[in-house]
Amino acid sequence: MRWISGLAGLAVLVITLGSVLRNLVVPRGLGSALVRSLWRLTRWLLRHAAAPLRGYEARDRFLAWLAPIVLIAMLWSWLIGLLAGYGLLMHAFSGLSWPDSFREAGSSLFTLGFASNARSQLNALDFVAAASGPVVIALQIAYLPTLYGAYNRRELEVTLLESRVSQPAWGPELLARQALVGTVDELQGLYEDWERLAADVGETHTNYPVLLAFRSPRPYRSWVVALIAVMDAAAMHISLSPTAATVPAARLMLRSGFTALRDIARVVGIPFDPDPRPDGPLRLTFEEYAEAVAHVQRAGFALERSVEESWPQFRGWRVNYEDIGHALAHSTDAVPALWSGDRDFPSTPLAPRRPTDRRPPPAR
Repeated sequence: MRWISGLAGLAVLVITLGSVLRNLVVPRGLGSALVRSLWRLTRWLLRHAAAPLRGYEARDRFLAWLAPIVLIAMLWSWLIGLLAGYGLLMHAFSGLSWPDSFREAGSSLFTLGFASNARSQLNALDFVAAASGPVVIALQIAYLPTLYGAYNRRELEVTLLESRVSQPAWGPELLARQALVGTVDELQGLYEDWERLAADVGETHTNYPVLLAFRSPRPYRSWVVALIAVMDAAAMHISLSPTAATVPAARLMLRSGFTALRDIARVVGIPFDPDPRPDGPLRLTFEEYAEAVAHVQRAGFALERSVEESWPQFRGWRVNYEDIGHALAHSTDAVPALWSGDRDFPSTPLAPRRPTDRRPPPAR
């Protein structure tokens, strides 16, 4: 039965090394069953550990450990896979007992050498195993700066958004806040920045899906919620004020945003319609949209279209990203913000907290 052991060992090595290449080397957004499995298992454990706690902030503190645990579990899964594969092959080639085979494999894999011997038939396997362990560990070490570089770029823009809209982000409040302070025209620069960020997120989060598990430093921030908010603001801007100077930038941002979300959805297995009808179904209702339009109008945002006239335009944009955005907010346990869908835990959508107006009264 040694040949069965050899075939099994070869299969384990191919699967393990394939996982390493898919996650750390090949920049094609191939996805990873290992990452998805570890993510789901760790998320399930953390969510159940946090179940007795009350309040979103307490849950967020537990879920902040999701990404580090997944990263460590990835490395140990690969090392255990290599150990199992080389142990099975050494048993097949040498006829050593099972304990001695795995002892030899571990000694070579971690370049310890305490179980080395003069058996010539194992020299090649010992050399390959001795190279595999350090290579996998080195790839993981080199992987971390790439992850944290992408994370920092993402969170920088999410943090900057807080100066324009309070936490948690909401598209109509973004328009309302700019109308209140007279900076609506400055939204062009914001749309341009988020067009580039959406492209960056689409590229990095498909190549390195574990980035989806990295949470923002503050509990009421979330890149998913922030991206949905900026896209909603852009869609409302186009729909309500189609001749504004910021409309071209808003269109480009929307296109970049839902393209990035679709790329991520393909990798993580979220189903979506690649060509939805403009009048397709939405979870957001007309009544909710009408309330949001009244909200921005009270803040002084100039309307060129009525609620009824702008609704089909807004709906035609949002149908491209609503389902994917809600699914990502759900799977990442994002802060329960307005217009961002449901969560697994009991929650009520949180409205952004507008700071108190501290401006001095006009001089007499």
